[in-house]
Amino acid sequence: MSDLDVKKRPSIFKRKDVRLTGFLWVIFSVAIGYFAGEVQTRSMGAPASDTMATTINMMKVFTWVSAPIAGLVGALAATTLLSKLHFGDTPPEEADHEIRNSPRIVSGWIVVSAVLCLFAVVWGMVVLQKDDAALLNPKSMNVNVVGQQWVWNFDYVDNGKVRSSDLYLPVNKPVVFHVTSKDVIHSFWIVQMGIKIDANPGYLTETSVTPNKIGVFDVRCAELCGLLHAYMQTKVHVVSQADYDSWIQSQGGKI
Repeated sequence: MSDLDVKKRPSIFKRKDVRLTGFLWVIFSVAIGYFAGEVQTRSMGAPASDTMATTINMMKVFTWVSAPIAGLVGALAATTLLSKLHFGDTPPEEADHEIRNSPRIVSGWIVVSAVLCLFAVVWGMVVLQKDDAALLNPKSMNVNVVGQQWVWNFDYVDNGKVRSSDLYLPVNKPVVFHVTSKDVIHSFWIVQMGIKIDANPGYLTETSVTPNKIGVFDVRCAELCGLLHAYMQTKVHVVSQADYDSWIQSQGGKI
């Protein structure tokens, strides 16, 4: 190709298919960010702890930040499907104009990817540190959680020998869960409070939360643990401190 042909070559950003890709990129990014970040999180219901509220907020932020990546992939796919087909053994005339041959775009993609990864790591570490703060709180109550096929048992170690299959917690009281299993690996998940941790046989894992809403919420196993895994679920009853104390006493425990 002569120098004259190179000079006459139009800018890659003036091509019709590139402009179409850019237009679709914006549309797809906004659509993905809204439906995946907003509609999905609203369908999860109101959070029952600050941990869940933080998780929902993090999901929104991460979705909107990553939406342009998914939007670009979708835009490229749509542009390819909408473009004219090329037949024959030779490459199309515009093959040497591929975006991947643009140093600016390649450099930009590397920088943006690195920034996104760094952002996700730093944000995630800050959130994890905040969520685990109750583990070191001396005022936290302690509950032993034991999973086995296919039930959960809860021991209220601060209140004497009290055990229940439904979980009872006082509102606005930090609680530390000491989680283990008697048989296979389970996963202790309080859905509306946003905590989930593995229950491993012969090993103790810990997680914490502060419920901030009175009500009845869901406890489920989030690890495939056998034939009746889907039925390994129960309820957590978040009540006032006075109601919690009354319940403990009714179970023969101490305040």
